[in-house]
Amino acid sequence: MSLIAETDALFFERAGMDRERTQSQVDEALQGADDGELFLEYRQSEALGWDDGRLKSASFDTSQGFGLRSVSGEAAGYAHAGELSEDALDRASETVRAVHRGRGGVMAEPPQGTNRRLYNSDNPLNDVAFESKVALLGEIDSYLRAKDPRVKQVSASLAGNWQAVQIIRAGGERQADIRPLVRLNVSVALEEDGRMETGSAGGGGRLAYTGLMEEDSWKALADEALRQAEVNLGSIDTPAGEMPVILGPGWPGILLHEAIGHGLEGDFNRKKTSAFAGLMGERVASPGVTVVDDGTMPDRRGSLTIDDEGTPTTRTTLIEDGILTGYMQDRQNARLMGMTPTGNGRRESYAHIPMPRMTNTVMLNGDKDPGEMFAAVKKGLYAVHFGGGQVDITSGKFTFSCTEAYLIEDGKIGPAVKGATLIGNGPDVLTKVKMVGNDMQLDPGIGTCGKEGQGVPVGVGQPSLLVDSITVGGTAA
Repeated sequence: MSLIAETDALFFERAGMDRERTQSQVDEALQGADDGELFLEYRQSEALGWDDGRLKSASFDTSQGFGLRSVSGEAAGYAHAGELSEDALDRASETVRAVHRGRGGVMAEPPQGTNRRLYNSDNPLNDVAFESKVALLGEIDSYLRAKDPRVKQVSASLAGNWQAVQIIRAGGERQADIRPLVRLNVSVALEEDGRMETGSAGGGGRLAYTGLMEEDSWKALADEALRQAEVNLGSIDTPAGEMPVILGPGWPGILLHEAIGHGLEGDFNRKKTSAFAGLMGERVASPGVTVVDDGTMPDRRGSLTIDDEGTPTTRTTLIEDGILTGYMQDRQNARLMGMTPTGNGRRESYAHIPMPRMTNTVMLNGDKDPGEMFAAVKKGLYAVHFGGGQVDITSGKFTFSCTEAYLIEDGKIGPAVKGATLIGNGPDVLTKVKMVGNDMQLDPGIGTCGKEGQGVPVGVGQPSLLVDSITVGGTAA
């Protein structure tokens, strides 16, 4: 069955809306607009949380609704409702028409369709019984407590999401997508000699639960959380100052995402509020640095068959060998900048207007063995995992806290340190990359990106990187 047919069953057969009448309402609402669409959404989501040796929380939610958007030049009118009905759509139409009334715009060509599927459309919430999900969380707790007597607390969570969308444009063009999403997280606290430290790990993607619930999979996450907690138990204070920093492969790409990726989104560059505005075609990074945003990776957390405007996602090269070559674009900003949409128009839900957002943002492999990087550093920091961070898009300044980091001493990995914070400027850091490793990894499928109050699932990845100098905020006296 096609995705259009599957979503028709949700939005028209089940909800009782008439498809032809809905199309005529969209045509009328958008007459005279430059662009726009009706975004229909049906979503099921659940979350289970285990803490203190028992199931602490369990929730299940079903939501549905629509968002109607009209675009005229730089302006956009948006109305949404949690009710799928002709009356609600009529009220929304009256609202959005105010943006383009009397302007006589010419509707933009619809996005090109696609028959590809990057993930299975089956609902993951239905493939495993609730009792089995609870049993898994309890088994993780028992496994960790039996493995190490220092374990004082185990927290585990399982979350799933199934989202069906259909996008209807003036003139009858329709696109649809059905998106599964699952995630398993494990956190453990160890106590020794009066000191307590934690570690955590997680994984997921646009998959069924069954992959995460396989014994090898969940034990790998539990073991990783325990390893991190054990490392942190032996950590010492972090010395502060300017020093070389080696960023590990995989999840440290979150620094790339935040400190650089947001600055390459089309809206910030059109408005000239990005540190990268006006630099297209110029060198913005060291030779060897190539960054792509790729929404086409099968089953990845940040991937989408189509974006939330109906545009098929792409592999967009943002920086090639240090030269700025592209921005991530939705339809409105691409049109205003004379560029092509890249499939990066995303929204959190039907209640949110789309905007340029990242999918899976990755720095590609270089040619250096990580051992060469360590040999080149007499004294520095090796940052393996990150927690939270803050970024100023206009200036590019960032602050990131490390949840696992080590000193580098005479070319070798030294003791673990606690409380390390990286402070710098994204564009500046790009020019200080001295070596790009050949060990690129993707993150395990845990990323969520926030922008203007909207959160969407994303992915990151990178090889090991040697940055010549970053300010490290420490805890040492």
